[in-house]
Amino acid sequence: MSASPLHADADAAATVEKASPSRTADYVTLTKPRLNFLVLLTTAAAYSLGAGPESTLASFIHTLAGTFLVAGGASALNQVWERDTDRLMRRTRMRPLADLRLAPAAGIAFGLLLTAVGAAELGYFLNPLTASVALFTAISYVLFYTPLKTRTSLSTIAGALPGALPAVIGWTAATNTLSIEGWVLFGIVFMWQMPHFLAIAWMYRDEYAGAGMPLLPVIQPDGRSTGRQAVIYTAALVPLSMMPTGVGLASPWYMVGALTLGAVLMVLSLEFSAKRTIATARRLFFGSILYLPILWALLVFDHRAR
Repeated sequence: MSASPLHADADAAATVEKASPSRTADYVTLTKPRLNFLVLLTTAAAYSLGAGPESTLASFIHTLAGTFLVAGGASALNQVWERDTDRLMRRTRMRPLADLRLAPAAGIAFGLLLTAVGAAELGYFLNPLTASVALFTAISYVLFYTPLKTRTSLSTIAGALPGALPAVIGWTAATNTLSIEGWVLFGIVFMWQMPHFLAIAWMYRDEYAGAGMPLLPVIQPDGRSTGRQAVIYTAALVPLSMMPTGVGLASPWYMVGALTLGAVLMVLSLEFSAKRTIATARRLFFGSILYLPILWALLVFDHRAR
């Protein structure tokens, strides 16, 4: 009887792993450092908005370090789960697990270790509430969002939940509460992710189709629903982005900046919806990448200046 695909996968990875000259780089890659940059940026902004006189630089550093560890651990576990589909897509096939440079067992151990250490850091140095939110974020990302990616186009919405929770992590780290301000920040990130994700899904729709992921551009290849939803979610993001003023986190001047940024993102979404080309999707993608850090900078600056 031949070995199962799982055992063959593990054996081949173990063989290649021994000869790999860049094992450290591979483990770093498992944490998806570029992707998690926006996670840390969101966490830092939320912490800054909630920080009071008792907040310290040490608490801020522990917030970022713990969040990075939990996010990195979840990313590693996600890559263990998706190693077979990653192997089918050009942009992900060279990931350490997909390329058989690391064994699945190594990825699982690394992911669980990072997640546990990160949650322990948040719980010990900050508060148990922050650790709980971080653990829920990791669990929902790995066990809820990841398996849905090969089952339904609604996985994009499911993925926006753990994607937005770093805002809550930062807020609870600073305030030890799940108050309305933290949920407003959560809502902003949740809605922001949708046009961002839809642009990515359109750009790589052929690869997602080949990997068996039924994202919206795959099941409706004319792109009309994809473009329409990008516009709808952007339209919902604009008023949400102005809500920090309503809950006391910002002044009316911030609303002007938020409205301006939202208008630019809406123009990009409308352009994508109308033309549905790789070029318009790429412009929407890069526009969304710039939108979030600029919005956070405006909000934090305005909050501190009041």
